[in-house]
Amino acid sequence: MGLNEFDEYEKIGEPDQLVKSKNWQAAIGLQDVDGLQPSAYLISTAKQNIQGDISFYEVNSRIASYYQTQSAQPLDQRTEEADKVSARIAEILSEESFTFSPIEYLNIHKRLFDGILDRADLGTPRRVNIKKKEWVLHEASVYYAPASFISETLAYEIDEEKKRRYQGLSPEESLQQLGQFISSLWQIHPFVEGNTRTTAIFLIKYLRTLGFEINNEPFALHSKYFRNALVRANYQNHTQGIYASQAPLNKFLENLLWNKKHQLRSRDLLIKAITQTHPTASSEETANNEGSPSQQSNKAARKSSEPSEPIKTKEKILALIQTRPTITAIKMAEQLNIPVETIRSQLKRLSSKKIIGREGSKKTGHWVIKSK
Repeated sequence: MGLNEFDEYEKIGEPDQLVKSKNWQAAIGLQDVDGLQPSAYLISTAKQNIQGDISFYEVNSRIASYYQTQSAQPLDQRTEEADKVSARIAEILSEESFTFSPIEYLNIHKRLFDGILDRADLGTPRRVNIKKKEWVLHEASVYYAPASFISETLAYEIDEEKKRRYQGLSPEESLQQLGQFISSLWQIHPFVEGNTRTTAIFLIKYLRTLGFEINNEPFALHSKYFRNALVRANYQNHTQGIYASQAPLNKFLENLLWNKKHQLRSRDLLIKAITQTHPTASSEETANNEGSPSQQSNKAARKSSEPSEPIKTKEKILALIQTRPTITAIKMAEQLNIPVETIRSQLKRLSSKKIIGREGSKKTGHWVIKSK
């Protein structure tokens, strides 16, 4: 059951029908985040709502009745979840009310999954630490916020975004800032399930309060890419040369906000396979290498060709600047686990050699790589 079922409203629908159709397409498309597909009954019911024949109250009532009467049949619970959550998302997106707060974020989760998820995980921060195997990370997991600090971390991220000002920023700077916020919010992962769908609805509602005209098509067609882009924005493995990258998420946001036509393919986000080999030799290998003149000579040759630590730090800093131009020295120090004084010294050296530079003000500017 594809989203082309709604094409008729693109061509001949009234303006109100077109808005409702876009909301429904985003609502249905977002189910693909968890590999869910709606039923034909849901599509039929959605069309009646778009045409103004039934209200959202009637939509939800009909879907609930449908699954109650079909309870004796071996229906897929995942299809039931897709139907019910799609209807609830479409309803929330139709409402012109929103509060930019942790309570709103938690309440969206509760509204979406009431009666579907365990009540212990309904609109309340999880009580356990989690990890999730990610296809784009070859089964590795992002580090999510500790369960004991979820409420504080959620409040902090939203409060920090409230303090940010978009006045005077270029469109690219605004997009970079929005991307940093939404990727940080998603990384908290307050719930055991339903985080991406909750975050997506919160983002759409927030962007509307900022005056953006949202093109729902990226959520309708590329919701799985959206999730994978959030994964890539929050995963790094320095021993493997893998760094967090916001670039894929920025592409999605450009399509969402500016109707850009970037090709959004999850396979392009797949990282290279993570190996278990550590880049440094083990103590046993070191011991065995000592004593043989030829081995010592080869080892010395390798060592002389390896970059010194400052050069390694330089490359790491350049990689961070390339993926997150607005990153601060403090954030670099946190991500690289290097003293901030060392970072600042490296930044000063790179600036003096005209390898990097700053554009914009000290507060809202960003780094640019001039040469390598």
